Amino acid sequence: MAERAPPSYPVERREIVADAPDYRVQIMTLAAGQCVPWHYHTHVDDIFFCLDGPMTVQTRTPRGSHMLEPGQSLIVPARTAHYVSGTNGGRCRFLLSQGGSYDFKPVGA
Repeated sequence: MAERAPPSYPVERREIVADAPDYRVQIMTLAAGQCVPWHYHTHVDDIFFCLDGPMTVQTRTPRGSHMLEPGQSLIVPARTAHYVSGTNGGRCRFLLSQGGSYDFKPVGA
């Protein structure tokens, strides 16, 4: 299996839990001020599980801002643009589960 390219944005830490051609589970830590920039996936739902937070997932179409506390989760469906950060620019850690043919499509802020 070919290794996936690392993200084009900085993260404090990335821990791969499982990685298969059509499925990936990872734990991501965002330092204060870091984010996963606006993007969407063509065929992948992102399932976020907050481990340390709070964290915020912003979405477009539908437009929303979802604050997750530790133990809470959120599903962002494929083709929904989203942005992830620690609430108020703080540090956060979350488990991210992704199933399907992975792609990362950046979108403007």
